Amino acid sequence: MQATAYTYDPDTRSGQVLLDDGTPVPFDGAAFDAGGLRLLRPGQRVRIETEGDGAARRITLVTLQTF
Repeated sequence: MQATAYTYDPDTRSGQVLLDDGTPVPFDGAAFDAGGLRLLRPGQRVRIETEGDGAARRITLVTLQTF
């Protein structure tokens, strides 16, 4: 799934992405670390993997979108 980086805190390595429908979804440091990234800037296009549905949905991986 694709999303856009919305917020990122380099101290906790957590933040939020916006899904294409505008829904914000938070991610934690473990999801950020799983993607192997060192930094994330708001507006960057990212690929995410999630588990769960609705309010229980959580991001398990954040990485850069490559084409």
